[in-house]
Amino acid sequence: MNHAALLLPMLIAEAALGYPRGWWHPVMAVGSLIDTVERRWNRGDAVRQRLGGVALLGVLIGASAILGGAIERIAGHGWGLAVVVLVGTTGLAQRSLDDHVRAVLQPLATGDLPGARNAVAMIVGRDTDALEEAGVATAAIESLAESFCDGVVAPAFWFLLLGLPGLFAAKAINTADSMIGHRTPRHLWFGWAAARADDGVNWLPARLSGVLLCLAGRGGWRTMLRDARYHASPNGGWPEAAMAGALGRTLGGPVSYDREPAMRAILGQGPRPGAHDLARALWIYRVACVLLWVIVGGIAWLA
Repeated sequence: MNHAALLLPMLIAEAALGYPRGWWHPVMAVGSLIDTVERRWNRGDAVRQRLGGVALLGVLIGASAILGGAIERIAGHGWGLAVVVLVGTTGLAQRSLDDHVRAVLQPLATGDLPGARNAVAMIVGRDTDALEEAGVATAAIESLAESFCDGVVAPAFWFLLLGLPGLFAAKAINTADSMIGHRTPRHLWFGWAAARADDGVNWLPARLSGVLLCLAGRGGWRTMLRDARYHASPNGGWPEAAMAGALGRTLGGPVSYDREPAMRAILGQGPRPGAHDLARALWIYRVACVLLWVIVGGIAWLA
């Protein structure tokens, strides 16, 4: 099976059509499974909690591989491959990410700060009710850059290597990390395996994402190479620093979560971003997506 030849129409179809609003999404089933298992297995001392988290990760990866492989075998060849393409679009987030960021940009560009705060609260975990224009733009740009890796490049990368089993496993790991991979008292040990697995799954895609954003933005290389290492995440700094450099703006800095202040690394140089910079970031993101299509198309042609 030529995964690249399937990935290209998958990327284009998802960008053009997105996922129908209001429809049940497979990630919901993964989230429900994680929630159920976490409540039953996250008990005891630190060792038992960590073992429970490792076991959960094994279940997620095993179930993803089995389900993805079964779908590919049932689809077979010929027109059946359209099923693989259709199912694979559920693991990509080009269109939904674009939609969510545009929902922030539209009120921000017209001076509707309360509307922009409400919209950006849908895509970030930080406190947003006191953010000014620069804070809203910063949050949206950072989410756009990091999610370009998590929601586009990483699932595409793993589909290219391993097909639907790889894509499903990557999405399951990412979902687990977002739900339990936090340094909170409850999830410090149980979520350890999910957090480390997510770091591994995204290690190369994060750096590829940074490269694509620098190419799309016609710059940002120096900032990416200099500042990415200072980010709290071993991966998140690459696309975020690349975007900061491409825009010539400063990202990162102090935020608050649940009214508790948190200091983050400063990425890039220059003034804080505004609505105009968020529009530029969205354009860079779209160009980076097209560059990804071109690369996948080249791989398909060479295969």
